[in-house]
Amino acid sequence: MLTILLAEDQHVVRGALVALLELESDLTVVTAVGSGDQVLPAALEHRPDVAVLDIDMPVMDGLAAATALRERLPECRVLLLTGNGRPGHLRQALAAGVGGFLLKTAPPEELIDAIHAVAAGRRVLDPKLAVTAWDLADNPLTPRDTDVLRLVAEGTDAPEIAAQLHLTAGTVRNYLTAIVAKLNARNRTDAVRIASEAGWI
Repeated sequence: MLTILLAEDQHVVRGALVALLELESDLTVVTAVGSGDQVLPAALEHRPDVAVLDIDMPVMDGLAAATALRERLPECRVLLLTGNGRPGHLRQALAAGVGGFLLKTAPPEELIDAIHAVAAGRRVLDPKLAVTAWDLADNPLTPRDTDVLRLVAEGTDAPEIAAQLHLTAGTVRNYLTAIVAKLNARNRTDAVRIASEAGWI
């Protein structure tokens, strides 16, 4: 019998997933939580074989919860579920050492198979996500570009960025011009979107 921890913030989806998994004779959901910060305490209490985590959750996302599980309870395998399949999430998931990464739109039998595969120590990757990752270019941003763009994403203006990073306002503008060009973006906002979706900031 494989024991499962399920983390999903939407009540209806969480209930449906629990019901689906409980239909399998060799799976049992030992705990189901609604936010990422509840994952580690629940996992330490119930010691599940597999944690099935939604990637987009309040307080702490599934990636951060997966990283915490790997550090504190490495024997618990992790399967991440995502609704959008952003390439940056896939890159971060692989870095976090998760066993599987599946789209929420996958058929129920694929989810069941993925849980069994992850529990057996195999890696599972949704084919659509694999194609996306294959097409993903390497990050063209330097560490300083990343610092500047992250502050732009937080709504910081150029003079404030200059003050925080000990640069001149002109240098910040030069960085922003270069970043927009490197990402083939239309403007700063578009550059933030591109870099966020790729998982670079």
